[in-house]
Amino acid sequence: MLPTLNGRLQTRIFMLVVVGGLITLVLTPILPGDPDYRTTYLILATVLVLGVVWELIYHVIQQFRWEKDWPTMFGLITALNEGALVWLLLDLELVPGIDGVPDFWAFFIDFSVIWMFIWVWTNGPMRVPFIRWRFFGGRIV
Repeated sequence: MLPTLNGRLQTRIFMLVVVGGLITLVLTPILPGDPDYRTTYLILATVLVLGVVWELIYHVIQQFRWEKDWPTMFGLITALNEGALVWLLLDLELVPGIDGVPDFWAFFIDFSVIWMFIWVWTNGPMRVPFIRWRFFGGRIV
């Protein structure tokens, strides 16, 4: 059994806020282009908001698949379209609160490290201590 839409949304939000927040806290001072915390956390918030929208889109697409889900590798590949959209919005200066275009490599490194860590964690070690997360969408009964 795989998490329900609600479970996937909750997992995405929790992981981006907690894990993404901690990784951003550590990475920001060493990123190229010397970004400030305000910029990196606004980008993380943008990824979070757009991620909820993406999750809804993915859910609709999954309804056309026989098993109503897709392979784990698709979860890794979705980094391409999600990251590209966020970068496009940054490049067009459409993200509120961010003046100018941040350094591409700072964005790429921060986004990639957070994405890989969260993907590896949720598809591996997280399934051991949070076994209920995998069954019945996390419901107790």
